[in-house]
Amino acid sequence: MAVDVVVFDLGETLIDETAMWTRAAQVAGVTPFTLMGVLGATIAEGRHHDETWEILGVDQPAATWDDDDWYEDAGPCLERLRAEGYRVCAVGNTPQFVEEQVGRRIEVLGSSERWGIAKPDPAFFERVVRDVGVEPAKIAYVGDRVDNDVAPALAAGMIAVHIKRGPWGYLQEPPAEAIRISSLDELPGAFG
Repeated sequence: MAVDVVVFDLGETLIDETAMWTRAAQVAGVTPFTLMGVLGATIAEGRHHDETWEILGVDQPAATWDDDDWYEDAGPCLERLRAEGYRVCAVGNTPQFVEEQVGRRIEVLGSSERWGIAKPDPAFFERVVRDVGVEPAKIAYVGDRVDNDVAPALAAGMIAVHIKRGPWGYLQEPPAEAIRISSLDELPGAFG
């Protein structure tokens, strides 16, 4: 595989959303256990995770990510990829402010809010290809969700990497043509 660019989905790939969801539970006035249980149920039922707030009967609090929320293996992986000559980027179904927060650590291509399109829309992945500026076959797209990350990346002609972490990473089974990893420590060696 001749990969030139590695594009990460932000949530649960680089950033451990546990703290974010815990902070959201506190703001919403529910226990983290309750929020995580309802979130898990919406995922298992194939519903959009934003429905969690409707089920709980509370307004959705603003998302907050902190520098301390990054997975331990994220920084070393990014450094290793850059040292090996890969261009390293990130995108996500996120508010625009997230671009500024993560931009200190990684080249940010965009957010669904700024672009006005969200995964799994094929237009989102077309935008990634356009902004990266290389053919899709030279892009490795890393994500935890099969429905939002892996399958659309494959459909766009990218190399799809499924990381088994976060709720979706454990609940969804990637297609055989996807590269499968359990840690970002495995990623630099996954391209052959």
